[in-house]
Amino acid sequence: MNTLRGAFDRLTLYLPVLLMGALAMASYWLVRSTPAQSAAVAAAAVQHQPDYFMRNFAVKTFDAKGQLKSEVKGRETRHYPDTDTLEIDQVLIRSYDEQGHLTTATARQALTNGDASEVTLIGDARVLRAATVDAAGKAQPAMSFQGEQLHALVDTSQVSSNQPVILTRGQDRFTADSMDYDNQQKVMQMQGRVKGVLFPGNKP
Repeated sequence: MNTLRGAFDRLTLYLPVLLMGALAMASYWLVRSTPAQSAAVAAAAVQHQPDYFMRNFAVKTFDAKGQLKSEVKGRETRHYPDTDTLEIDQVLIRSYDEQGHLTTATARQALTNGDASEVTLIGDARVLRAATVDAAGKAQPAMSFQGEQLHALVDTSQVSSNQPVILTRGQDRFTADSMDYDNQQKVMQMQGRVKGVLFPGNKP
């Protein structure tokens, strides 16, 4: 039990943080890159209809040294002025941390509010942190999160899903019917039928 708990802690400590970083940074820059609402449109009666859209788009952000920090791609994105939300179809998000480690998020659709403080991935949502090598030169296996829906509150560092989820680290695998993660408190709650499978070769 202690071994299972330790492996579970190692798995869940980093992945939600990487996930929120990727979604928040990429979604924020996408919102900032879209055109501002005109005064004429703002004065008109507001209906739940998009005031602009982009198709087959890609938005990239770079750091001060010119290195790629994040990229958002999608088949189509729509902005709804009445709710100040963006809908992105067939979304693909790539985000690099300061060490150059890649985190990738994909889903059939993503929803984000105007300031990207709340993001939801819907439909075959997958988040993958590629395998890395740590500062000591030790290989770290790939980590992933998979489910039909993932909801992130960026300001409060919370990630949740009310649907079945799969967490993996290398060959280790954990499943649950739902999940709540609080990064500030470093607390993960997995509800329902929680199962875990560990492989002896997967050690940090």
